Amino acid sequence: MSTRAAAEADDHEETSDDRVIGVESAPEPPGGARAWLVWGVAVGVYFLAMFHRNGLSVAALETQERFHVGPALLSVLPMLQLVVYVLLQVPAGILADRVGPRRTLLFGLAAMTCGVALFALAPNVQAAVAGRVLIGLGDAVTFINVIRLAALWFPRRRYALVSALTGTAGGLGQIASVGPLSAALHGPGWVAAFLGSAAVTAVMTLLVLLVVADSPTGPPGRRGTRQPVALRASVAEAFCRSGPRAGMAHHAAVMAPYTMLAVLWGYPFLVEGVGLTPAAAGAAMTALGAGTLWIAPTLGAVVGRRPGIRRPFATVFATVLSAGWITVVVWPGGPPPAPVSLAVLTVSSAGAMIAPSLSFDFARDGVPAHRTGVVSSVVNMSGFTTTVVATVAAGLILQAGAGYQLAFLPITFTTVGASALLITQLWRSPRG
Repeated sequence: MSTRAAAEADDHEETSDDRVIGVESAPEPPGGARAWLVWGVAVGVYFLAMFHRNGLSVAALETQERFHVGPALLSVLPMLQLVVYVLLQVPAGILADRVGPRRTLLFGLAAMTCGVALFALAPNVQAAVAGRVLIGLGDAVTFINVIRLAALWFPRRRYALVSALTGTAGGLGQIASVGPLSAALHGPGWVAAFLGSAAVTAVMTLLVLLVVADSPTGPPGRRGTRQPVALRASVAEAFCRSGPRAGMAHHAAVMAPYTMLAVLWGYPFLVEGVGLTPAAAGAAMTALGAGTLWIAPTLGAVVGRRPGIRRPFATVFATVLSAGWITVVVWPGGPPPAPVSLAVLTVSSAGAMIAPSLSFDFARDGVPAHRTGVVSSVVNMSGFTTTVVATVAAGLILQAGAGYQLAFLPITFTTVGASALLITQLWRSPRG
């Protein structure tokens, strides 16, 4: 038996009863150089989306000064963008399945280009908010369509690796925004910095037009001939099949904790809760984000060769992560000391990195490649909805005068609960 056949048989027996074996009638795409080229251009769009998403944090002080707003209103902007992202996940999945990734990515690029340009030239805070909403709109439709291109262009065994590399590219986009954008803001200035970002995004639009195609069998822009599945049936597919259910539980469990910290509460927790200096806290958050980037592609490559490891790995990791957050909230006398807290944050950061490797790979089980848009969007929404709820809940608890241990009870509850659902889904018997 070939290595590929053995891996598929192993996964069919151990991990899922429907890992697309016998589900897709069309032959698997061959992958190859053209697939990597198409994905490379598409993932460049995701890189830019994450660059723009993180741009507000880099320009926070300049934003306050330029628009004469306080910290309270400033903090609304990233949360508003995240809410737009969550609300548009299912529509993004519908566009991916009905319109195709190429056209949807072009729409997203147009929205981001206009949004960044508007933010650069905004005469008041209202226009700036409108610009951030447009950026959020473009951001919301990007990741799902890059993932769908991976499903359409690469063989099944490569999906975990390509999903992991997609997530890693997004992380690099976040990191890359800090140096260039900060230098541009302090050099040429606000307008030049953001108009330059808009120009780069417009150039990426031309690359997508020239290179990206929905189908490996056609020229750029050609879509397959499959009839789209009704929205109700697509959503039902996500909730009725075991693979997508495991993907939703996994994404909520392992992606949300560190995303909540990175969006808002990580730095304040390390300074006010743990007692690190501001410089040390900033260095720790940067190191955690950059130092775990290698985990996702490594795991994705391993899963592609031995898909049977997904279930035990996900079980052990979710259990360790849950135990870490329980430790944070029950530690006597206040938050744990710095070494313990940083250990939990390191595991959480690793979880955010590996989430694409496994969450969307689970979601592919039993779902044909041409119907992955809505399924992937529901999985993505599960993690980001959990993030929004936990982030807002922590803010309300802190506003009421409580400490970080109580503020982190919601994220601990969601992590433990989602982990329990994941383990139940993965190990239920019989599979079906």
